[in-house]
Amino acid sequence: MAMATFPTVDKCTSNGREKHMVVADMDGTLLRGRSSFPYFALIAFEVGGILRLLFLLLVTPLAGLLYYFISESAGIQVLIFATFAGVRVSEIESVARAVLPKFYSSDLHPESWRVLSACEKRCILTANPRIMVEPFLKDFLGFDTVLGTEIATYKGKATGFVSLPGVLVGKKKADALKKAFGDVQPEIGLGDRHTDIPFMKLCKEGYMVPAEPEVEAVTNDKLPKPIIFHDGRLVFKPTPLMALLTLLWLPVGFFLACLRISAGALLPMPLVYYAFWALGVRVTVKGTPPPPPKKSTGQSGVLFICSHRTLLDPIFLSTALGRPIPAVTYSVSRLSEFISPIKTVRLSRDRARDAAMIKKLLEEGDLAICPEGTTCREPFLLRFSALFAELTDELVPVAMVNRMSMFHGTTARGWKGMDPFYFFMNPSPAYEVTFLNKLPAELTCGSGKSSHDVANYIQRVIAASLSYEYTGFTRKDKYRALAGNDGTVVEKPLLQPNKVMGC
Repeated sequence: MAMATFPTVDKCTSNGREKHMVVADMDGTLLRGRSSFPYFALIAFEVGGILRLLFLLLVTPLAGLLYYFISESAGIQVLIFATFAGVRVSEIESVARAVLPKFYSSDLHPESWRVLSACEKRCILTANPRIMVEPFLKDFLGFDTVLGTEIATYKGKATGFVSLPGVLVGKKKADALKKAFGDVQPEIGLGDRHTDIPFMKLCKEGYMVPAEPEVEAVTNDKLPKPIIFHDGRLVFKPTPLMALLTLLWLPVGFFLACLRISAGALLPMPLVYYAFWALGVRVTVKGTPPPPPKKSTGQSGVLFICSHRTLLDPIFLSTALGRPIPAVTYSVSRLSEFISPIKTVRLSRDRARDAAMIKKLLEEGDLAICPEGTTCREPFLLRFSALFAELTDELVPVAMVNRMSMFHGTTARGWKGMDPFYFFMNPSPAYEVTFLNKLPAELTCGSGKSSHDVANYIQRVIAASLSYEYTGFTRKDKYRALAGNDGTVVEKPLLQPNKVMGC
């Protein structure tokens, strides 16, 4: 009966709201979904792996029982404890910044966002921990104020409990609003359940967001700031059912990953393509790859310049060609070195030393580079590509695309040594390798073009084939945004041939 006193959000006009303030709940109001479990599950998996996700899943029935039949606040407290207890605050902040925005942005309620985006000042009142939602709300949606539950910490770690005044539910939301804005009365209040009514009554106008009917989420092009950088291992939003299926699949998937990696490492390269298909890994080859160089005629090798998707790029390039192609990189993990079937050279930033080693490798045969940022303007990577352009005119751009249904095969925050395992743990991962046209002689350094012009041209060709748009961000921008570092894996020797998994 109480909810009927407020009209639905579709009755709220968005015209003339330029100077107004709006206050909204999050789950079920700003977001279409009424459950915050998927976002707690994402954090649990990213900071604590399988065991933390399992613990969260086991206590979820208790949380649901408390939430619906005893106390909404108690139910949320259970989720907070299972997810955050013992976790470093810096790790929670990292996941909130790098992982959650993509999932939050895909679930925005169109009617709520229509009203929110029309107002000058925006405030969120949520029972979710503030540390969990604030990066997305402020950095991507332009919210001025985020009022959420504050988690308790000790020596840089979350205790699993919450600080006073506790979980922001019901009257505590109204109290938080009064404390934040004093006598200033917001023009609009948006909520979706009876516990939102106390704060909505403090607003000049109040509107309810109904759970039905189902509506389409706000599209990315309507967001104030696009989500470009994303990290995290899970491809999908983990509902309780999907989280359970993931946990059940992991032992099977890990065994399958070990089998697939072993096949790639132990079998002759001409057989790897067929072994991958037999083991559920789909490899699609497009375009016409060049034949291997003929050493008897003194023909130098071809340089394949690939777009970067995962550490496995040069492996799948070799699979597509049916022969092992050495790869060039500047950082790689030790585990990747150990399990790899191909040879690599780790570059330094000494141009003369790098050039000498690369020239020798090209005289011996084909070579591949898979630099991150092949489709963006990264200064070091332009130098990286330009260096090769000076050494050979045999340049073949290669566009890489992969598909994963459960796990992402790359990470900026986590241990990159596990990247191959996560990729191969997908039920049926796929790679598409497209060989583009070899650069015409008139577009190479041999015809007078500068090395940077050649590198820029290659970047544009690959980007066009993949329908990528230029962003202006660099590789360092990506790693600083997602992981707080510049993305370099510190290793001891440089320019030493090794067996590695990729670049």
